[in-house]
Amino acid sequence: MADTKDKAKAKSAKAKVQAEPKFSKETYMWWFESMKLMRRFEEKAGQLYGQQKIKGFCHLYIGQEACAAGAVSALTKDDKWITAYRDHAHPLALGTSPNAIMAELFAKATGCSKGKGGSMHIFDKEVNFMGGHGIVGAQVPLGAGIAFAEKYNNTGNVCMAYMGDGAVRQGAFHEALNMAMTWKLPVIFVIENNGYAMGTSVQRTSNVVELYKLGESYDIPSEPVDAMEVENVHEAVARAAERARAGEGPTLLEFRTYRYKGHSMSDPAKYRTKEELEDYKGRDSIEAVAATILQNGWATEEELDEIDAKIKQQVAESVKFAEESPYPDPSELYTDIYIESDYPFIMD
Repeated sequence: MADTKDKAKAKSAKAKVQAEPKFSKETYMWWFESMKLMRRFEEKAGQLYGQQKIKGFCHLYIGQEACAAGAVSALTKDDKWITAYRDHAHPLALGTSPNAIMAELFAKATGCSKGKGGSMHIFDKEVNFMGGHGIVGAQVPLGAGIAFAEKYNNTGNVCMAYMGDGAVRQGAFHEALNMAMTWKLPVIFVIENNGYAMGTSVQRTSNVVELYKLGESYDIPSEPVDAMEVENVHEAVARAAERARAGEGPTLLEFRTYRYKGHSMSDPAKYRTKEELEDYKGRDSIEAVAATILQNGWATEEELDEIDAKIKQQVAESVKFAEESPYPDPSELYTDIYIESDYPFIMD
């Protein structure tokens, strides 16, 4: 047992080990497996993009996995989710098949958006994931609208509306916050603040660098969250959801996180230092969860390696599925445009 604890301490590096865990073994094991799937999927997506098997834009979530995993464990399967175009990981955490997401990245008909959306427009109604959205900030008022529908229908559900730190400069962000608080909508606004938006640091774009304070202008309960620790994410989202379900309205959470890759696959990320990157890697949320699991004797290093190997195989199978799937038929250009199946449109 002493040897296992030593390995846990070594593996965690600077990551915080929960020697007295706040949650159950089952929760930590789920977090580990969920975040590992996100990480391995994104690593493979980056590799495939380099091989030009995935085209167009591609924004990876590597380093930010706790922002999704901690929120999913805090909410219910009936709650709704919406985000921007860094959107592969959220549906994975919610249970969307890696096959469907990988096929979408390959623009195949078997993709979750029928090959029509690609990397930036992943949707899965079955898990209540209302999509990734390519226009910066556009998903913020949409998230408020989804929350309005939940309140109108008296479902008791909440909507998680994610955005990047760059989106808070959009007018739609402020309009949505104002309306959400005025109508006490059950929405949790989340700023995934990875520090750089599209390559420009927060400090260079605003006098307000503590982004959660923007919510205070609308009297919205707002707080910063160290989102490199999945426990913090779960607790903050749980508190916000309790408020929302009680009819008290929205919350704004600033998830302070970090992406290990550039803004997109075309971004070499030369605007930050290697030392900064390595410092954040030393606080890696997946390694912290693994270390907590080992420290508490819930699994051995070998068992965690087996889980990782199983996930790598799952991702490999998703690539095979995507490669063997057909492209959409050209006739698909005319489907899924209008809700009315017989809506008139020009065919030629």
